[in-house]
Amino acid sequence: MYLSAQAIRDMAGQKRTHFLNSNAVRINKSLGDEVGLKNIGVHLITIQPGHYSTEPHAHLFEEECIYVLSGRAIATLGSETQEVGAGDFIGYPINGIGHCLQAIGTEPLICLVLGQRLAQDVADYTNLKKRLYRNNGEWNLVDHADIQRIQR
Repeated sequence: MYLSAQAIRDMAGQKRTHFLNSNAVRINKSLGDEVGLKNIGVHLITIQPGHYSTEPHAHLFEEECIYVLSGRAIATLGSETQEVGAGDFIGYPINGIGHCLQAIGTEPLICLVLGQRLAQDVADYTNLKKRLYRNNGEWNLVDHADIQRIQR
């Protein structure tokens, strides 16, 4: 399927606030959904200065990447930060390192975000010490302290 630049501009973006971080607010245009993609999420996101993209998290099974189209941000990768801007690319491999963006400056941060869409995934919210188990649309959130490890 094809989306013209005009069709993308005309798409109504959805305001999304992260369920664990009220300051993680973005406008999302799901380009992948619009053309029927099922296994890859492709999103054009806009984040106003001062807001975050998400709560810092790390996926255990899904990979993500971001291409910055305009604006500036502080990219958090574990305990390190890096200022990023237009033309920069960030890859989030499956490595357990928490990540997020915070828009800075005076103009909105606009990014293309791509990621796998597996039926099952596990994500750690690294700062909150919580783990999300996602299984075919069902989400379960637990504190790290409540996870029982079983040795076999």
